[in-house]
Amino acid sequence: MGFLKRILRSNTAEESGSTFTPGSFEALTEEELQTHMGIDCYGAFELTGAIRPSYDLQVVPRQGFRFDEYVDDSSQTRTPVIMAATTRHRIMDLFLDLIDRLGPVVDVVLETSHHFSGHHQDLYREHIDVPVLKSILLDHEDLLLNDGCTGIAVINPSRRQEVQLDEHKLLIMYGRPLEQFERTLIASDVYPDEGIRFITEAEHVHSSSEAFFDRFNKLKHRLGMDSEDLSGCC
Repeated sequence: MGFLKRILRSNTAEESGSTFTPGSFEALTEEELQTHMGIDCYGAFELTGAIRPSYDLQVVPRQGFRFDEYVDDSSQTRTPVIMAATTRHRIMDLFLDLIDRLGPVVDVVLETSHHFSGHHQDLYREHIDVPVLKSILLDHEDLLLNDGCTGIAVINPSRRQEVQLDEHKLLIMYGRPLEQFERTLIASDVYPDEGIRFITEAEHVHSSSEAFFDRFNKLKHRLGMDSEDLSGCC
């Protein structure tokens, strides 16, 4: 999971729970930082609490999607990808709609980078009914939208297809065919934009907290992942 992510982290602000990338954030005063973190709208595009762009706005967040390609380093296998960004109030409904395109039974991967310095750990759950999964996800909507250290992927291994809601709250779909995902995006007013740049493609800041880590553990429990060892993260 997370094959397209470019995560830049250097240090952690313990009081806020935020993890900062180097560059434009280094010279900010506390007041400037708090002001920047408080900006959640860029035009009509509303961010979640999980992520903020660079202070100098190397990338201005906007809604849209583009086609991409993932190339496996070892096998050189090429997998078609759609990457999408959408405003906050559409993310969860759209994610659930995209999951529906994977079939009635799926596998789930939870990604955590809580207390990891620039690294993450993936927790796997096989064979869960989609209606059950969607109910659990809705119960943890606040965590999934606003925690910059939590990501999730839903997979149909037999179809070799996957839908991700990653730590940056981007929606990433991969595996043939992509047309059903494309139609779902357009039906939600998320349109193709080959020139779009995503927040991952420049300096950015993730935000999390111990409270979100506690909620992550509750989601992990609901998904039956308690046997997975996270002892190395604390």
